[in-house]
Amino acid sequence: MEALDFNHNTVLVVMSCIIALVAGFTGLSLTRNLSEKSVTQKKLSVALASVALGGGIWSMHFVAMLGLQLPVLFYYDAAVTLMSALTAILIVGAALILLHFTERTPWVIGAAGAIVGVGVLAMHYIGMAGLELCRAVYTTVGILASGGVAIMLCMLAFGVAYGHRTNRNILLGTLCFAAAVCSVHFFAMAGTQFVSVPRVAEFGPAMSNEILAMGVIFSSFVIFGAFLWVSITYLVPASDGPATALAVADVEAPALHIPCERDGGKVFVAPGDVALVRADGHYTQIYTPHDRLFCVWPITEATKRLLPAGFLQTHRSYLVNPAKVARFERSKDKGRCLFDGDSLPPAPVSRSKLKATQDALSVPVGATRA
Repeated sequence: MEALDFNHNTVLVVMSCIIALVAGFTGLSLTRNLSEKSVTQKKLSVALASVALGGGIWSMHFVAMLGLQLPVLFYYDAAVTLMSALTAILIVGAALILLHFTERTPWVIGAAGAIVGVGVLAMHYIGMAGLELCRAVYTTVGILASGGVAIMLCMLAFGVAYGHRTNRNILLGTLCFAAAVCSVHFFAMAGTQFVSVPRVAEFGPAMSNEILAMGVIFSSFVIFGAFLWVSITYLVPASDGPATALAVADVEAPALHIPCERDGGKVFVAPGDVALVRADGHYTQIYTPHDRLFCVWPITEATKRLLPAGFLQTHRSYLVNPAKVARFERSKDKGRCLFDGDSLPPAPVSRSKLKATQDALSVPVGATRA
């Protein structure tokens, strides 16, 4: 079949890139400071960020496709078009779950970026499969180039945005994310030809460009609305001044207080009141002399924040407050820290942490701290 000539509307191409930028900034901003939120709040934020990023990928693609100009009439399969949007949202959601509900290492960040890259690629080609009355014909070079660009740029975007969660890095990550989404689309389109086909596939109802435009306008409105919503969080401290910023900090919690949950509500515990911190899966249990509380911090986050406050890491899963340790017992090449009161379990001391713990507690080798 003879390939059709096509070109793009420049205004819609520019708009599609702006949508990618706005969606990237919104999604990456929605996942800030999740370590200080409850599990329910984290789930909600991850879900909203998935919709923002995945919906932005979909909206960028179809705004650009609205600017596609072909010499023949063509439609879209509504079911396939919807499938492409849901695919993008679900795959991005899987990547964000990996980032926020597992230990965040460089390998995890890289894997999450690669997953999002695959999601961008899958969304593009599923969306293209929804064309009716014309068919996209791909080249191997176009598929490989768009796939490589998708994965590498998304890994870069998430590496920047999640390496250090600063406002500057979120902005740089946004630029990389938008570059990834736009590059995938236009690299893939550069390696695509279109041919006219006589019949409409009957997978789902046919949808014209006019109907698609209504859907894209609605999704873009939601994304821009969410963008304005998250942007306020960047403006409040600067516009209200130091006094208000200090008041907000006092309401939320001092920097060195530990966010915990009790009876469905959030409480903040001072490190000095804590005797023991124990890993519990991806979270931790906080022990005070009179209570045991759930904390959303993973043990790695608790270690990073509490070691400067004077805590000791006696085991990869345990942190202790040396001021609360009543006795230290050693058994061969291991040990344990004991606390006053029956409600506090002993904290094991591993072989690798034994000498450092003894030195910190000023316990001579072979002796007991009473």
